[in-house]
Amino acid sequence: MNTHHAPSSAATEGELYRQHLAALQSQAEAALARCGHEALLIASGIEKYAFLDDRPYLFQPNPHFKHWLPLCAHPHSWLLVRPGHKPRLVYYQPDDYWHVPPSAPSGFWVEHFELVVIGQPEEAVQHLPSQGRLAIIGEADAALPGLVPNNPADLLNLLHYRRAVKSEYELLQMRAASRRAAPAHLAAKAAFEAGASELDIHRAYLAASGHSDRDLPYGNIVALNEHAAVLHYQYQDAQAPAESRTLLIDAGASVNGYASDITRTWQRGGDARFAALLAAMESAQLALVDEVRAGTDYRDIHLSTHRHVARILLEQGIARGVSEEALLAQRVTSSFFPHGIGHLLGLQVHDIGGFMADESGAPAAKPEGHPFLRLTRRLEPGMVVTIEPGLYFIPTLLKKLAATPAAACIDWAAVEHLARFGGIRIEDDVVCRGTDEAPENLTRDAFASVLSDRA
Repeated sequence: MNTHHAPSSAATEGELYRQHLAALQSQAEAALARCGHEALLIASGIEKYAFLDDRPYLFQPNPHFKHWLPLCAHPHSWLLVRPGHKPRLVYYQPDDYWHVPPSAPSGFWVEHFELVVIGQPEEAVQHLPSQGRLAIIGEADAALPGLVPNNPADLLNLLHYRRAVKSEYELLQMRAASRRAAPAHLAAKAAFEAGASELDIHRAYLAASGHSDRDLPYGNIVALNEHAAVLHYQYQDAQAPAESRTLLIDAGASVNGYASDITRTWQRGGDARFAALLAAMESAQLALVDEVRAGTDYRDIHLSTHRHVARILLEQGIARGVSEEALLAQRVTSSFFPHGIGHLLGLQVHDIGGFMADESGAPAAKPEGHPFLRLTRRLEPGMVVTIEPGLYFIPTLLKKLAATPAAACIDWAAVEHLARFGGIRIEDDVVCRGTDEAPENLTRDAFASVLSDRA
């Protein structure tokens, strides 16, 4: 594995964080100067409540806030960034006996901020400027008197475009997020092999990851058998099926606000035809990971995936009597692989900035006929992307395919047999390095580390 990419032990987390903050400060100052603003204010966000209820939704911090601070459960806080000044953190810590309030500020990040602690949200205005040319980033409901988010597009474009390239501090968090998820995936696999229900597989994942549902980076997809054909399957059956043939689990973990996003497909029962298809997809996925190189247009990796899927359809006897080129031309592969090959990953699972041709915010178009691709940029060193090819047997798409002339090249008996397994998706989180340098596979490295520790 590519563990040689990990930073030297001499570079502590605190030092990497200091370097990360220095880079953010420099980028913010440059963006403020270019866009004509004097200061940058970032609202962490507020808790939101269900309509006509006093029950809050799960708090989701402003990603711009957690780009600077490893604080993910701190509503009503604010960050002030000014050229030539230490950033000021207005830290909300209420005197609350209904809930556990945030603890006193502590950790490797504290020394880098001018700290102000407040007990009421409205006290923030006493410690933040309200006059001048201010760039205020946040949702509308975070507004306070004199502090109304304006989210200037030109400044946001600059910040979003550069956020795609991760600092070494960020990569450290993302390695840790992968290491947190890998043993949980293995626990889910063991539960599946023991015949557990989707709900119990999910519970095994939570226990092994140390997460609760509240702090997962996204809702786990835990899909048995035909449920694996639903791309974003959102339920978890409490009753185990009579026969568990396949598990597709798409689940991640979070560390200091940074996510991992991993999918694995496991088989139970030894069906030779599905096993061969799964092995072919595994081989294709690793080949696609190797295409993550600086200078490569991510759209080309997506189109390469369709070529792999066309070849697999033919080699596995799902399609026959036709060329790969014909399968692509008739868009047969899109019936079996209808989503994009992946996306940017970081502070958000689908990290922002994926469609930007440049820092002006001009869009980089998706390839014609591929509306669901989430990343259209040319790769740069330090970008983290997912590589997640899939091959599914989705009833509604197969029905549409059956109504086209291309239906004649499909072995529908093979499709019927394989549809019992739902589908396959294999997803790794991958760091782009140099043009001629192998990418760093955060996911495979994490699994290798876990298995090595258990050996």
